Amino acid sequence: MGCGTSKVLPEPPKDVHLDLVKKVEPYSGYKNDIYKHFIKDDGGDALKSSFPAPPRHTNPYAGGYSPAHLDPPEPRKNRVAKYRAKFDPRVTAKYDIKALIGRGSFSRVVRVEHKATKQPYAIKMIETKYREGREVCESELCVLRRVRHTNIIQLIEVFETQERVYMVMELATGGELFDRIIAKGSFTERDATRVLQMVLDGVKYLHTLGITHRDLKPENLLYYHPGMDSKIMITDFGLASARKKGDDFLMKTTCGTPEYIAPEILVRKPYTNSVDMWALGVISYILLSGTMPFEDDNRTRLYRQILKGKYSYSGEPWPSVSNLAKDFIDRLLTVDPSDRMTALQALKHPWVVSMAASSSMKNLHRSISQNLLKRASSRCQSTKSAQSTRSSRSTKSNKSRRVRERELRELNLRYQQQYNG
Repeated sequence: MGCGTSKVLPEPPKDVHLDLVKKVEPYSGYKNDIYKHFIKDDGGDALKSSFPAPPRHTNPYAGGYSPAHLDPPEPRKNRVAKYRAKFDPRVTAKYDIKALIGRGSFSRVVRVEHKATKQPYAIKMIETKYREGREVCESELCVLRRVRHTNIIQLIEVFETQERVYMVMELATGGELFDRIIAKGSFTERDATRVLQMVLDGVKYLHTLGITHRDLKPENLLYYHPGMDSKIMITDFGLASARKKGDDFLMKTTCGTPEYIAPEILVRKPYTNSVDMWALGVISYILLSGTMPFEDDNRTRLYRQILKGKYSYSGEPWPSVSNLAKDFIDRLLTVDPSDRMTALQALKHPWVVSMAASSSMKNLHRSISQNLLKRASSRCQSTKSAQSTRSSRSTKSNKSRRVRERELRELNLRYQQQYNG
């Protein structure tokens, strides 16, 4: 959903050939600069900043938020009162502030309840007195005010003041896509196509409006409610690009989450909405296996894999996955964007069409769940290791500083003794 931190990539590896995509005429005003602060792009593009490590937390309102449950414990009444006090009276007259959901560097997301209807919503409060917050907010509002689709998070209303904007959004309470898969006892190719049909329908709608999401990933696909019949909703339009009628639909901002970025973005060529289809290829691969097609802790090696379109169908549960499913993925994870399926073509692919009518399929749940949990555990260990390394470095740095301070004191003492003598 987020007015959060945009993600911009560093330069691609210099020893990798850059002519891997179909040549496109240069976009006028194209810049290769990496900006350290949020700025508006020349063509109405999304905003840029330095590229942080991809978020690893589970968060229903992505885009740079830190989940509230990871913060130091604070009495719930105090937290609610603190954020209620910051809200404009027009908002609190209409909505009851219930709980903090997440927070960003210049924004907060709270769960609220409409006083008259008792319907729950989410309100994102953005500090627009900061330039970064104002610009990202304008970019997201530009997109959300144009969309109305059952599989896309809906903007309900907006309250604006001199220093803040309050975006009232639909509240998705059903959790993330992969959390639901792990919790289920069964998951088949038919289940996968049902999920993909909803996502593809939303993406097709966006592309028809000239909107490219540019950060499609599992964390941004949420279930509307906890029930088995819940729909999937696309969220987090903080990096989305909206093109007006008559534009050439070429974008140039280098942005996204590393493992899901299309090759043409990496090589810094002007690109189209086909980058969303590449991301859906990555999502489809994970959906059927619980593993990533492109993954490496070393960012340079990861980018090389993506640029070559190098992935495999080895390990469980791939022997049990149909060839049609693999063909579907192959037609999305195509390095040349002109050969990649569109959202409409993907919806008409034989795998999606045939699985919709299928009744009995092999249960892939065990392998997918094991792979997802194994990956989550590995990521957790990597995070702990990184934190330990930083702590160790900090300790060594503190020791060095204390040694230097002691030496300076001793030197100063000797100097004073010599001077006084």
